[in-house]
Amino acid sequence: MASTVKVKDLIIAAGGILIRDGRVLLVYRPRHKDWSFPKGKLDDGESPLQTAVREVREETGYAVQIRGFTGAVGYIVKGRPKTVLFWEMTPVEQFPERDTDEVGELAWLTVDEARARMTYGLEVELLEKVAPRIAS
Repeated sequence: MASTVKVKDLIIAAGGILIRDGRVLLVYRPRHKDWSFPKGKLDDGESPLQTAVREVREETGYAVQIRGFTGAVGYIVKGRPKTVLFWEMTPVEQFPERDTDEVGELAWLTVDEARARMTYGLEVELLEKVAPRIAS
């Protein structure tokens, strides 16, 4: 018998793939011990795009310009389905404040360096999708 997933069980998050000068930005989250794109869960009343911009600003300190929607990844977290929507972004300004409790380190990397460092295969697939635009 198949299990039924209720909409209220779905976790929705959003994030950004920041591109600058032929490099992509990854964040290291010590609590998860992972290298990934900046992302986080929606706050009440937020659209996924608003969440992506907010989370990128909180985790990296960058205000961004949106280049376009990149794609989504989905996986199961503690028995609940989670979908993370990602937008391609260009940093336009960096602020000194960022969430150092959540993110321990930022790294601007080439595509090859990012691919080797990234923790999640699903996010690597998104990296491959934007790779042609990173080098240009």
